[in-house]
Amino acid sequence: MDFRFTPEDEEFRQEVREFIKQELPPDWEGGGRYPEEDDWDFTVQIRKKMADKGWLTMHWPEEYGGQAASQVRSAIFSEELTYNRTPGRDIFGVRMLGPTLMIHGSEEQKQTHLPPVARGEIQWCQGYSEPQSGSDLASLSTRAVVDGDDFVINGSKIWTSMAHRAEWIMLLTRTDVDAPKHRGISFILVDMKSPGVQVRPIINMANRHEFNEVIFDNVRVPRRNVVGEENRGWYVAVTLLDFERSGIDYSANARRLLEETLQYATETKRNGKPLVETGWVRDALADRFIECEVARLMAFNVAYMQGQGLVPNKEASMSKVFGSETVQRVTKTSMDILGMYGALDRNDKWAPLKGRIQENWMSAFSGTIAAGTSEIQRNIIASRGLDLPRG
Repeated sequence: MDFRFTPEDEEFRQEVREFIKQELPPDWEGGGRYPEEDDWDFTVQIRKKMADKGWLTMHWPEEYGGQAASQVRSAIFSEELTYNRTPGRDIFGVRMLGPTLMIHGSEEQKQTHLPPVARGEIQWCQGYSEPQSGSDLASLSTRAVVDGDDFVINGSKIWTSMAHRAEWIMLLTRTDVDAPKHRGISFILVDMKSPGVQVRPIINMANRHEFNEVIFDNVRVPRRNVVGEENRGWYVAVTLLDFERSGIDYSANARRLLEETLQYATETKRNGKPLVETGWVRDALADRFIECEVARLMAFNVAYMQGQGLVPNKEASMSKVFGSETVQRVTKTSMDILGMYGALDRNDKWAPLKGRIQENWMSAFSGTIAAGTSEIQRNIIASRGLDLPRG
């Protein structure tokens, strides 16, 4: 196995880095900070510039606005954007909905919804979890009732990232209440501007507005918006989850935070010597850097498999659980190294690294829950990877 990137891939990586350097302000902080969290227009502006280069959907087929580039090259693009905290991507439309539509969608749905994503003109969100339905997703209670050529949808979704910015939502809803648990569910595309859709903000403990609750009150949606077969949306949903769980973002974010912690430990002295010369600090940093590289290789392995026409199921779960838990371990180690000052937030002048470690430490808890909890990922690995019996 050759772990090296091709010269063409390395040249592309450098091109992305030059673009980021040119487009972002000199004082850019990114990752949920000004101006990203306040200036959505700037995010959209960057997105359209990347779309003009064909980067957003480079791994898509050319007929849908892609460049038929390798999944590995697309992962390189995502890695650089995450590491540099660059806005602009719509992972819901590009990474999740697009590939799923190519497998299960009708030609009309592909022609309608894929080109706007490729052009960077639209934001998607994902309506899966509900107040009483998370890991056991098939227990969802949002209902869609047939009324002529429409479905009428009632219910709610929660933890819906980017719903306050999204134009469309990919929604999982029950369309046959008498069917067995994993049957009678449909995957429906819903215009967020439809009458009866209400978005309520949820501010997380890191004081960020990423999540939302979305209420559906007699929302009418054409039946043609169902992806795949009616009442068989579970199969569409799990296909999307494999794409959702296969990201490079965990390791890229963790590596950037770790490098900043290393710089802090190199420049900060305690008892007359740099922190990095303390035995436990040096050992902990080494362990975390190794884990970041393992998480990175897992993610690129998933990208490679996708490029070979395979659907990485257990591999995507392995990447997700290890990557998300790596971020937790990295932020925990960084908090330990920063000491009591690490608990200060960005608004305190004494906060090391402008309070970023503290924010990421708090956000890391949700990383092992979103897109399927670590427990669910381990169940998938056990049953589909190791052929272990169900308990």
